[in-house]
Amino acid sequence: MRLDEIRKKIDKIDRELLVLLQERMGLALRSRKFKATTSDPHREETLLTKAEQLGLDLVERSFTRQLLKTIIEESKRLQDEHRPLIAFQGEHGAYGEVAARKLAPEGAYIPCMEFIDVFRGVEEGHFDFGVVPVENSLEGAVTQVNDLLTDTDLNVISETGVSINHCLLATSNMDYREIGIVYSHPQALAQCRAFLMRNKLDPHPFYDTAGAAKMLARENPRGTAAIASALCAELYDLQILEQGIEDNQSNTTRFLLLSRERRTGDGDKTSIIFATPHHSGKLHNVLKLFADAGINLTRIASMPLRSDPGNYSFFLDFEGSDKEARVANILTELEELTISMKLLGCYPADRSNVE
Repeated sequence: MRLDEIRKKIDKIDRELLVLLQERMGLALRSRKFKATTSDPHREETLLTKAEQLGLDLVERSFTRQLLKTIIEESKRLQDEHRPLIAFQGEHGAYGEVAARKLAPEGAYIPCMEFIDVFRGVEEGHFDFGVVPVENSLEGAVTQVNDLLTDTDLNVISETGVSINHCLLATSNMDYREIGIVYSHPQALAQCRAFLMRNKLDPHPFYDTAGAAKMLARENPRGTAAIASALCAELYDLQILEQGIEDNQSNTTRFLLLSRERRTGDGDKTSIIFATPHHSGKLHNVLKLFADAGINLTRIASMPLRSDPGNYSFFLDFEGSDKEARVANILTELEELTISMKLLGCYPADRSNVE
């Protein structure tokens, strides 16, 4: 092996070590929810002793002990900060984490495999907050999340929009002609179809955009790239070969911040879910309440009720606060016009430019 090849392998291992260390710290933060105190001297000594007994011929026992002890001390320091745990779906670097960093800059961001893991984790107190996508400007409503919102007792306390800016990532700077395969989530591959065809790149579906970037950093397969966020490039030490490769530049996703508690401060936007009897004019009667009160609707979506496929749930976002008399009156009247009605939350509308 040449020196440059050896150094590339060392760099790859260093990246893997740091990614694994990030995962370990996240698990340590999650463990704090189950402990009365941060320190557990007996467990710490057990871990240190086991590490010394590994018998690694190139790693001295004293160094092994000191290294692991440093990691343990750092994990305890993080736990003592009591940063709120913010759950999102996907691997680190997913667009859900991009949204989480906007919604809760002071948080610690914890990845979950599925949306239901985010909901259950917050409901059971394992996480302080959850961040989920509710609608995309191109694809419409995120069906699985809307379905979960119909059953949860969680509250919407904030929202943000994230521009979906897909990047072509590789482990080093290279020409497109050196790349044959590109991994990413099927939706991301579909949104970059023109770019892939133009550059004769073979799309390979992966379970997650950030997961594809993580795999690329760990395995470094020859002639391979990934489509993911710019945050993934930062987290996994990848090179951005091209930015903004999506076919439609107006691709944005709206994310919600979920909490077990209602928002205590004032808000100017309200979200509700309701179901009406499956009779002519019932939905019109509901919408007429808002029209007569001069309240602007910002979103309306529907999906079949799982318990009664003949009826539908309607998701409604509108301007105004449940503390306003006209809004409070409408919510009271809705109780009589609907089969069911749930206030998801009242929160500040996101009026910033999407990022």
